[in-house]
Amino acid sequence: MNKQDFDLKAFVFVVVLTSIWIHISEVFRYFVLVTPRVKSYWNNSESIADMNWMIFGIWGLWDTILTAMIVFTFWLYSQRFGNTNRSVISSALVSWVFFFVLFWVGAANMGYSDWSILLITLPLSFVELLIANFIASKLYKKYEYAKV
Repeated sequence: MNKQDFDLKAFVFVVVLTSIWIHISEVFRYFVLVTPRVKSYWNNSESIADMNWMIFGIWGLWDTILTAMIVFTFWLYSQRFGNTNRSVISSALVSWVFFFVLFWVGAANMGYSDWSILLITLPLSFVELLIANFIASKLYKKYEYAKV
């Protein structure tokens, strides 16, 4: 990727396609791995970690914002270091620390979840962001080739 001005059309295209992966990954991790542990931590109390359409909609918005920030972070790295594996890994790491490490350490620190859940959520969320950055990298390369 050549260094260039921010292209909103390319950005939206990459965010929409990358968000498919983020939505799938987040839903899987939440329902299969996180929900049972959070409910157990709170002694299966009612309305803890429940899901309804309103919450699901808010969660979809959160995932879309998360994806936009991931793609933007990747774009910044690729502008500075090129569309390389280094940019994929670096931007995934920075995004992971800001979005997931801060959230889960904060939640555990405030007593909202068990510290042991971090052993599941943090590695899986890092893999999620590596794959998301890899998808963004490939989509930006494809988009750039299509423009030429």
